Amino acid sequence: MAAEQKRSGVRSEDVLGQKWDRCLSDSLIKIAGGLGVGVIFSVFLFKRRPWPIAFGGGVGLGMGYSNCQHAFNDPYNLRARIARIQPQAAVTEPVVSVKVEQAKTDDSEKPASS
Repeated sequence: MAAEQKRSGVRSEDVLGQKWDRCLSDSLIKIAGGLGVGVIFSVFLFKRRPWPIAFGGGVGLGMGYSNCQHAFNDPYNLRARIARIQPQAAVTEPVVSVKVEQAKTDDSEKPASS
């Protein structure tokens, strides 16, 4: 893995810095969006009470934290240029088809009354 990083020219510090930058910008956008929605709900629906603003900011903070946690704890971060796809072996077993017959009901056995 270290050899592949040297060939590609990407250092682990740069990858970590990019994750932090994405995490902080994403969190700030989500917090600001939550505060904005909270202000709108506070003004128009809840008679200028402060709790919708705090709730919106908290929801934005929680979503940002969750996204950051996922970005830093992603154990399977594969790149397309690194992964090699192995071709599957040809299927040698014959395909079995099953014919399903509809069961007769009691209604179909009764004679039609006229």
